[in-house]
Amino acid sequence: MKYIFVINSRADKRETIDKDLERQLSGKDIHYDVYHTEGSGDGIRFVRIYCDLHQEEEVCFVACGGSGTLNEVASGIVGFHHKSLALLAYGSTNDFTKNYPDRDFRSLDRILNGENTLIDIIKVNDNYSINVANIGFDSEAAFWGGKYAENGMDGVKAYRRAVFSCILTKRFNRIQVTADGEKLNNKRMLLCTFGNGRWYGGQYLCSPNAMLDDGLIEVCLFKACSLITFLRLLKHYEKGDHLVDPFCKKRLVYRRARYVTATSRNLIYACLDGETIAAGSYEVDILHKAINLVLPQKEEKK
Repeated sequence: MKYIFVINSRADKRETIDKDLERQLSGKDIHYDVYHTEGSGDGIRFVRIYCDLHQEEEVCFVACGGSGTLNEVASGIVGFHHKSLALLAYGSTNDFTKNYPDRDFRSLDRILNGENTLIDIIKVNDNYSINVANIGFDSEAAFWGGKYAENGMDGVKAYRRAVFSCILTKRFNRIQVTADGEKLNNKRMLLCTFGNGRWYGGQYLCSPNAMLDDGLIEVCLFKACSLITFLRLLKHYEKGDHLVDPFCKKRLVYRRARYVTATSRNLIYACLDGETIAAGSYEVDILHKAINLVLPQKEEKK
């Protein structure tokens, strides 16, 4: 087995990751290469080209970073046999790892002694999401937060400004969502998540019933609402009891589906594992057990 460590390109993370990876690799007799991405999307490009040129080679691509790096590596290996995915988590939130609370995704030793399992991945038009995809208020905030940051604003301040602005202006999104042919709303909505995994945004348990290998998308659509209602919903959404709380249940539509569409006359910003894209419409499919994931070895109970 060959291991290829794909490292996040961000300057503020690269040095830290390089040093820790060097420490964890010290003394290990394994066949490996290291690749540093050169910007957004480069991880997908590199992995796809490598897989295409080495289709019969047994390779485990280890995403070294957070949700964005994991997304790029996972997107790159879709459709290629003899390739597996592992995550050495260096992200600030590491939402995907919360699906496996009994596994240590920061330990290379446990990854090298891990076990393989097949999991699903969500396809959104020609893109992929291994954890959660979302549209509406929260994806708009992610998009504008990124724009403010590109113009020189501090990252935390940029996101806070975007959230505040979107709370006021993006609670009534004209987007029609259907799940397996059923219309879920009347063309106005607050937000909608498409969950393969359970957590996103660092703290929100958006899809509490999600399973990564069941061949289904957890679709949760919140209806357009007033500011006061929005603030009441938020605390339940964070805890993950929005599917059972009576106040929330009246203001959302929940379905488990295999095929979802989202359409609008306006441009829709979608967030895929934290990375933002834009289109006028989306087709959302689930690719059942399309990813060979390496789960870190469980810690032995004492």
